[in-house]
This record gives sequence, structure tokens and C-alpha cells, in this order.
Amino acid sequence: MRAVVTRVKNARVEIDGRVNGQIGRGLLVLLGVGPGDTEAHADKMADKVCGLRVFEDENEKMNLNLAAVGGSILAVSQFTLYADTSSRRPGFSHAAKPELAVPLYERFMEGCRQRGFAVEHGEFGADMQVFSQNDGPVTILLEV
Repeated sequence: MRAVVTRVKNARVEIDGRVNGQIGRGLLVLLGVGPGDTEAHADKMADKVCGLRVFEDENEKMNLNLAAVGGSILAVSQFTLYADTSSRRPGFSHAAKPELAVPLYERFMEGCRQRGFAVEHGEFGADMQVFSQNDGPVTILLEV
């Protein structure tokens, strides 16, 4: 499982011109699922994302996590994180099929909710437009 996590001042995802999910301060999480991923991977990724200390404390050091700043999560499925770029045209055979990816994407979001966070989301497989006001910018790559 792979994630691109960006600290944001606000973010939203639109589908067919309507807002599907929207947050203020928090984390925009682009989440990719690989064919070998399991529920344990989804749980570990939720733990990593929710505990990530990327918000500044009073000394302007990245020392605070999402809970400390009252932040939210916007989770967007992103199969392209498993792109094979060995040629100029990316291939996506390394991404998990929807029958595996959808339940693990949902489990990740539920794991974040169980840790006390508001989670907004996109729609798996939809043509989405993602908007964010990046804060910093701070962007972290995670893999479990």
C-alpha cells in the first residue's frame, strides 16, 4: 500500500461538478493499493497517517499530529501510484483489482475514523477533480 500525504489548509474532491468530499486543515491522502496488500496493510497505513507528525508546534517544528491540530482527512483512491513507468506510457497492471482495492481503501478510511478523525473521500474509480491548498508545502510518501 502506498500513499502520498499532503498537509493542507483545505482540500476537496469534485465528481461531475459537485463536491463529494471536503476538509479544512488536515491531510490529503492519495491512496494506492497493490495486489499483495491485506487488511493488516490498511490498518498499518491508517496508523501511520493518523500519527504522522507534520504540523508545526509553537517553535515552528514539525512535531504535532492530526489529533493535536484538530485536523481531518480527505482520502482519494489513486491506482496510478502503482504505475509501471518503464516505458513512456504508464502501465497499471501492478495496481490491485477493484475487488481487492475497494475493501482495503474502505478499511483504511474506517481505521482513520476509529482513531477519531473525520474522513471525507472521493469515489473509487470515478473521474475526480482534486483541489487543495497545500500548506508548506509538506508532502510525504508512505509505503507499508
